[in-house]
Amino acid sequence: MVLAIDVYYYEDATAKSVGVLFNWEDEHPRKIIIENVKDVEEYIPGQFYKRELPCILAILNKVDTKQLEAIIVDGHIYVDNNKEYGLGGYLWKHLNGEIPVIGVAKKDFFANKETTFALVRGESKNPLYISSVGMEREKAIELIKNMKGKFRNPTILKELDQITKR
Repeated sequence: MVLAIDVYYYEDATAKSVGVLFNWEDEHPRKIIIENVKDVEEYIPGQFYKRELPCILAILNKVDTKQLEAIIVDGHIYVDNNKEYGLGGYLWKHLNGEIPVIGVAKKDFFANKETTFALVRGESKNPLYISSVGMEREKAIELIKNMKGKFRNPTILKELDQITKR
């Protein structure tokens, strides 16, 4: 199974974390997990992981991680070309490198062009920025490229985004 996670933040220091479990060939999630998180840290530029990681862990606490082939996060693995960790890297480190993490971001960073790949999917002209740790980047790119859906975002990731914002 694969777990994709996204988080929506409210103004009152709470967040809605959503995880969807699926197999690579699925068009829709097999299971949806929702967890509300209180006392979320403020956003600090360059330290987004401090805000998001506890929200992701709230979902992981409800999943049998031994069954996971990979985790997809809405963000980057590295924040620069020197491989300084971003959200995905810190998650991988927290998991002791036991589960590969794939970063799928809608925007790139100026400083991490060498650690991401701009993947144009479907009918879109705008790329997704793919990065990975614990898995060869080429394999991660191929997996995201082949996910169901004819648009920029694979259908499952688009559905995850919609559920998170509801």
